Amino acid sequence: MGRPWNAGVACAVFTAAVATGLPQAARAQGSVFTAADVDESQFVMVSAPIGKGESSQLNIYEQRTSARPCFAVSGASPAVVDPLLASFDFTGICNRYIDGNGYSLRIGGDDLGTRYRLSVIKTGSDIELLAVPTRDPSRPTMVVARSGGPGNGFLKLNLEPGWKLMRRQYGKRTLGHLYVYRDDMPGSPGAL
Repeated sequence: MGRPWNAGVACAVFTAAVATGLPQAARAQGSVFTAADVDESQFVMVSAPIGKGESSQLNIYEQRTSARPCFAVSGASPAVVDPLLASFDFTGICNRYIDGNGYSLRIGGDDLGTRYRLSVIKTGSDIELLAVPTRDPSRPTMVVARSGGPGNGFLKLNLEPGWKLMRRQYGKRTLGHLYVYRDDMPGSPGAL
C-alpha cells in the first residue's frame, strides 16, 4: 500500500502556494523547465506589422546555419529588419517564433507565459515591447524592449537592460521554445 495521506503536509503546500500568489500549476511549470543560454547574435526581435500595419506583434527570427541569411538589419533608431526568410524555404536554416507557442516571459525560476503576454505597443515616439499581466491587473506592466524611435514595417526591438533571450530546457534537453528572460522583477533589490 502507498503512504498514508498527510493532511498537515498538504495544508502546508496549499498555504505556500496561496501565500506566493502563484497557482500550483504555474509553480510546477516553472520548476519543470529551466532556461539555457543562447547565442543572442543569432537572433533578432522584431515589431512585425499586422494587416495594414496599424498594429504589430512580436516576431523573433533565429539564424540556425550559415547556408543563407535569414534576415538583414539596416539603419538605427529604429533599425529596419528585412525578413529574408519569408522569400525561401527556411527549413533547417532559420527559425521563426511568431506567437506565444514559440516564446514566453520568464523571470528567474518562474515561467510567466500564462500570466503575462508580450505585446508590441506604438507610443508615437517609440515602439515598445511590453509584458502585460493577463490575470491580475494589479501586477506590474514591464517594458521589455524598444525600437529606439517611431516607424512602420518590420523594426528591430532592442532589449532593455537586464533582459535577454534564453531557450526552454527540460532536464539536459533544450527545446524550441524561447524565453524573454530576466533574473528578477524590475525594481526588486539588486535588479538592473
